[in-house]
Order: sequence, then C-alpha cells, then structure tokens
Amino acid sequence: MSTIHFIGGEKGGVGKSLVARLLAQHFIDTGVPFLGFDTDRSHGALLRFYADYAAPAVLDQHDSLDPVMEAAIEDPQRRILVDLAAQTQQPLARWLEDSDVLGVAQELGITLTWWHVMDSGRDSVDLLRQWLDQFGGRLKLVLVLNEIRGDRFEILEASGERARAQALGASVITLRHLPDTTMQKIDQQSTSFWAAVNHPDRASTGLGLLERQRVKVWLQRVYGELAKLGV
Repeated sequence: MSTIHFIGGEKGGVGKSLVARLLAQHFIDTGVPFLGFDTDRSHGALLRFYADYAAPAVLDQHDSLDPVMEAAIEDPQRRILVDLAAQTQQPLARWLEDSDVLGVAQELGITLTWWHVMDSGRDSVDLLRQWLDQFGGRLKLVLVLNEIRGDRFEILEASGERARAQALGASVITLRHLPDTTMQKIDQQSTSFWAAVNHPDRASTGLGLLERQRVKVWLQRVYGELAKLGV
C-alpha cells in the first residue's frame, strides 16, 4: 500500500516546504508516482513549483484531510506528500484522533511518516518534545536537521530529545547547506530543482554553470540521505 508523508515541524521558516519540494523532485527523478497536497493558503510551494502534481488542502474543517487518505487508498502504488503550513499540527492531530486515522492506516497497510524539519534553535527542540509527547512511537518519524537554517545542533543534542526520538525508532538525516544566493535565484524564478540543474539558459534560471553544478552536487547529497531511508 501507499505511504503518506507529512512534512511538518510546526515552526515557520524551518524549511518544511523545501523538504517537500526535494521529495517531490526525488519522486519525479526516480519515476515514483506521487500526489502532493499543499496546506499553505498564502504561498504554497508545491502548488508553485510542482503544480502538475499537487492540489490544495486547507486545514479549516474536520474533514479537510480526508482526500489525503482517499488518495492513498485509490492508488496503492502512489506516494502521498502533504506539505504542512506552520501551526497546523493541532488540526492534523484532531483529524488523526477523531477519525482514528492511525487505526485505519494500520488496517489498510498504509504507512504514515512524519518528517519533523528542524533548525538549530530552541523552539525546534521544544516542538520536537511536544510532538514526541503526543505521537512518539505511533507514527514513523524522520528528523530533518536543516543546515540551511543553522548548522550547529548542540541544543538538540544536549536536550536528549534526539536520543529519545531515535529510541522510539526515528531516523535522522541532514540537509546540507546551499548558498543563500543560489537558493534565492531558484525561488525567484520559480524554478524546479531539475531545471536548476539541467537548464543551460541563464536568463531562465538565473544560474551560471558552476552554480548549476553546486546545485547538482547538493541535490545528489540530499538524494543520498533519502536513499538511506528507502524513500
């Protein structure tokens, strides 16, 4: 059956949408069918960069996420990717609890994976603690240490929450740094990562030859991290 990937972390600006875009590009590049759901009503990244593969899913009603589960049931070979906007964890939690989504998923053989995207700050650690208190051991968990938002994770290590998460079966991956100017050019042109690597027209992407090469190397490293998870 399918896997539903929830890209969360609750805090704004930690890189949730970036991780969703990377997963989308990875699925495309590896020929894995997927459908994305974008919950950010103001500037949804999946709808902007991968519109052919995504649909909106605004979390404003109790059944807003029902199409996510229905899509997973409809095509067992298709991955489902849900890019969660900031401060949507509680509506998601209510949906999971009120509909016994975990029980339904287990019955149908659907895997639920939570990608907890973190920067290096205290807030991300506190939010991880809250998530583990509520869901630890109940969903498959991937911690994403986003070095684009800070590359020193001493607060996380000292807190004991990483060790706690791993004791509950969590995987940990690192999203290596990419120069801010390069990422800004990609975003400014609404360029997919495939186009950023392969499109030679600087006028279209804003990227020169070596910038494209740096994106290629960075993307290969990201895919190496994803390969460890068997995504």
